[in-house]
Amino acid sequence: MAAATGNQGWAQLRQQARSLESQTESLFHTYSQYSTVSNIPPKPTTEERDTEAKLEDLLQKRETVVDQLGRLLDSEASLTSSALKQNNLSLLREKLAEHRRDLSRLKSKLYDARNRANLLSNVRDDIESYRASNPEAAEAEYMLDERNRIDNSHNMVDSVLSQAYATNESFNLQRETLASINRRITLAASQVPGLNTLIGKISARKRRDGFIMGGFIAFCFVVFFFFL
Repeated sequence: MAAATGNQGWAQLRQQARSLESQTESLFHTYSQYSTVSNIPPKPTTEERDTEAKLEDLLQKRETVVDQLGRLLDSEASLTSSALKQNNLSLLREKLAEHRRDLSRLKSKLYDARNRANLLSNVRDDIESYRASNPEAAEAEYMLDERNRIDNSHNMVDSVLSQAYATNESFNLQRETLASINRRITLAASQVPGLNTLIGKISARKRRDGFIMGGFIAFCFVVFFFFL
């Protein structure tokens, strides 16, 4: 009877530990998103503080449940069941320790992200304040920015022109190459007896075939329009 009661208590505590573990993972998903927003607020929001407090509370509750499972396991005498329960208890402890590390890591990530955002905000504020109190310097900085943009535009135009010149030079080289090939072919044709005549016959035959095909197509059109 005592063993059955102990097993029932173990099952209830383990189920409670699993439920708290699932709730922790769900809250971790929400808490991790606070450090990825585009405009992180300079101070933690109410929702962020509440989520962090809930996470810490869940971790504390899980530690209490795990300790209760450990004491219940120490009171059992069955070695067979104790081995399986000891394995389950070890897994619960490892998951709890992992979640504690995750919470510490996310806190540090949020702290660093907030510091970076505050630093950038302070730098922007200092720049704006300096420009407001030094209009001459602001004007000079504006003119310098305009000069840099003009220089960049000139550099881009120079780059495009260089590419155009290179392309034109490549076309000229290709044209000279094709002309050289054409001269070689003409020279070779003039040196082979009867080759020019053969080429002329082939050209004449192609023109004749073209005339025949054109006449046939014209005849088909006439027939088509006649019977339409």
